[in-house]
Amino acid sequence: MSKNIVIVYHSGYGHTAQIAKAVAEGSSGTLLAIDAEGNLPEGGWELLAAADAIVMGSPTYMGNVSWQFKKFADASSKAWFTQGWKNKLAAGFTNSASLYGDKHTTLSYLTTLAMQHGMLWVGAGMMPANTKASTRDDLNNLGMSAGLMTATPSDAGTDEMVPGDLATARAFGQRVAETAARLS
Repeated sequence: MSKNIVIVYHSGYGHTAQIAKAVAEGSSGTLLAIDAEGNLPEGGWELLAAADAIVMGSPTYMGNVSWQFKKFADASSKAWFTQGWKNKLAAGFTNSASLYGDKHTTLSYLTTLAMQHGMLWVGAGMMPANTKASTRDDLNNLGMSAGLMTATPSDAGTDEMVPGDLATARAFGQRVAETAARLS
């Protein structure tokens, strides 16, 4: 049975959007972009209310989510007040230029937001690629467990993203979909 999965994200330069697209491919989910002013498109809140799982994504800027994502998160207090997202699945991802770049702080923020909403968090569920033979094109090369973490060099275009990161994003999306199916 297919579940309704929504990937809500902000992307400043297009890289996080590419990761969101790969997560959507893996999960058969629906993309919901937060615009440059931190707003959802018309019908966005209704889409989230109807979702079985919400995957949240933001670039990591200065050690946390973008201000646009934070504006969305603050606006989600209306759903929080009514416990509208309680018991939905939640997952999160982030991208930045550095291999680490304080991305764990962003994932911790997304986890905390989900917990405040009473959601059930889905982690990466992948072994890290951490041997001498590992390359950036291996699944989960950055070794994150709490969610999806990817890195794109600051001078790389969206067509130059690391294929292993995109494959990891598709696998992450598939994990969210499989978890949602298991819980139905």
